[in-house]
Amino acid sequence: MAQHEHVRVAVIGSGFGGLGAAVRLRREGITDFVVLERASGVGGTWRDNSYPGCACDVPSHLYSFSFAPNPDWPRAFSGQEHIRAYLEHVADTFGLRPHLRFDSEVKLMTWDAERLRWNIETASGSLSADMVVSATGPLSDPKIPAIPGLDSFPGKVFHSARWDHDYDLRGKRVAMVGTGASAIQIIPEIQPKVGRLTLFQRTAPWVMPRVDRAISDAERRLHRALPFTTRLRRGLLWGIRELQVQAFTKHPDELGLVERLARRNMARAIKDPALRAKLTPDYRIGCKRILLSNAYYPAIARPNVDVVASGLSEVRGSTVVAADGTETEVDAIIFGTGFHVTDMPIAERVVGTGGITLADAWKGGMQALRGGAAAGFPNWLSVIGPNTGLGNSSMILMIESQLNYLADYLRQLDVLGGRVALDARPAAVDAWNERVQERMRRTVWNNGGCTSWYLDASGRNTTLWPGTTAEFRRAVRRVDLGEYEVIRAGKATPEVPEVPEVSEASEVSEVSEAPEAAKPAAGKAAAKSSAAKKAARTEAGA
Repeated sequence: MAQHEHVRVAVIGSGFGGLGAAVRLRREGITDFVVLERASGVGGTWRDNSYPGCACDVPSHLYSFSFAPNPDWPRAFSGQEHIRAYLEHVADTFGLRPHLRFDSEVKLMTWDAERLRWNIETASGSLSADMVVSATGPLSDPKIPAIPGLDSFPGKVFHSARWDHDYDLRGKRVAMVGTGASAIQIIPEIQPKVGRLTLFQRTAPWVMPRVDRAISDAERRLHRALPFTTRLRRGLLWGIRELQVQAFTKHPDELGLVERLARRNMARAIKDPALRAKLTPDYRIGCKRILLSNAYYPAIARPNVDVVASGLSEVRGSTVVAADGTETEVDAIIFGTGFHVTDMPIAERVVGTGGITLADAWKGGMQALRGGAAAGFPNWLSVIGPNTGLGNSSMILMIESQLNYLADYLRQLDVLGGRVALDARPAAVDAWNERVQERMRRTVWNNGGCTSWYLDASGRNTTLWPGTTAEFRRAVRRVDLGEYEVIRAGKATPEVPEVPEVSEASEVSEVSEAPEAAKPAAGKAAAKSSAAKKAARTEAGA
């Protein structure tokens, strides 16, 4: 990377969010941008997670870009290697290679209020950008709990997202810590190889059957010959999931049938009543992510597997000790303990107006206007930001919606002209966040009786979106300048855009959960004053 390079847009990360942003920039006619990637290749979480059995729990035709359909997915639920190959294909097809800067981990991003630009220091050099798109993603930095004695463990230790493929597990005594989406894929793969597998389960997951199958050659030929069939398949998968949303967000009691199916799935493989009791969750299904597997319970039932229904609390030499006192001798410890989701390390490296870091701004909990813009951080947008996650559908849908917002953001800067920046108004951010949190109160994620990675340290759900993907797409289809301060170079005070008064409407539209619904209903404004109402006004209609 050339020293002191300046670009219009710097994109951070080359996973789905980063590559999607790069494609959208090119489609908008913008070529003056770079994609900064800390690793040596594209793929994001699908590059980093290469553990045995790694696969997606969203159907392949929905877990791909609408503008880059893949008629050749090999399975209904594709594995890591196929998803990463797809992302490499996207990078090649859309001419993104010249924009990629590998081995360029961002060390610091600082807002220059005088020049209205971001100064960026990376592992490969420095540059500046008029705008930053942060697409680092919430599943990028592994989280290993602070276990007393872990540093002195004489065996092998690694996280599922940093799998050591050179370490041979055959015949080893292995401790698997965690029972999330990664763990239930890893366990069936390593159970036949290891000598003894001890699973440390702090919380039992709900596991549903994985309705997976190979996609036939005939289906693939049809999708290649008639591309509309691929779009139809994608649309059907999307519609089914949109119809499921209200059970998670408004009527958790409707999940009772799903819970019974999950219990039946367990009963088919787990015959031992004592083991079944250990594996039965004590919270409403959906409170934590529902996991999909046909092989997890059969593997758990094998004679070389022990389930300790307690978290790992201490390591004494080669002995691992559970919170309930259970002691086990092991040769290796594998952590499937998730990621820094609500405390993303990148936030420590983003310094906005007044020298405030994003981490400091988010000390009370992450929040961003329409999931993308944080107050005090001009011309900075996140992709997969606060409250944009999903519990039952494809994140690619949310990413593409945010890319619409990014495109309009850049158009607004062009229309305003000159050296200009947009900074989200605190009142607008607060109003948006209050409305999101108000809706979150009814959801199974907040009321299901569990503690999950969806919640931050204060118990607030700053991760998920409490509605349909169609609602979110409408909410971010264009930028409302009334929610921003317009900052121009050389001006001591920001401009206040003239915006007309609008009728009070909810920032997060309450609409029908059916896929074809298009009209938001009126609601009570979250803003407390006329100025806040202006800042918080939302778009209406599809």
